[in-house]
Amino acid sequence: MNTLIQQISEVESAASAVMDDANMRKKAFAQEMAEKTAAFDRELDARVEQQLGELRSRMEARMEARLASQQEEARAACRKMEQNYEDHHSEYVRTLFHCLIKE
Repeated sequence: MNTLIQQISEVESAASAVMDDANMRKKAFAQEMAEKTAAFDRELDARVEQQLGELRSRMEARMEARLASQQEEARAACRKMEQNYEDHHSEYVRTLFHCLIKE
C-alpha cells in the first residue's frame, strides 16, 4: 500500500512539475507576444506617421501651387479690369453723366 501511495505521490509530483513547466512556457510565450505586439505597434505607428507626413507635404505643395495659380488669376483679372477702365473710362463717365442728368 505504501508503494502505491508513493507511486501516486510521484505521479502527482511529475504532473505538478509538468504543469509548472507549462505555466512557465505560457508566461514566456505571453511575454514574447506582448513584446512582438509592442514592436509591431511601434513600427506601424512610425510607418503611419511617415505616410501622413508625406501626404501632408504633397497636399501642402498642391495647395501652394493652387494658391499661386489663383493669385495669378486674380492679378490677371485686376490687370484686365484696369485696362478696361483705361480703355473705356471716358465712355463710362459720359454714360453715367447722361444717366444722372436725364432724371
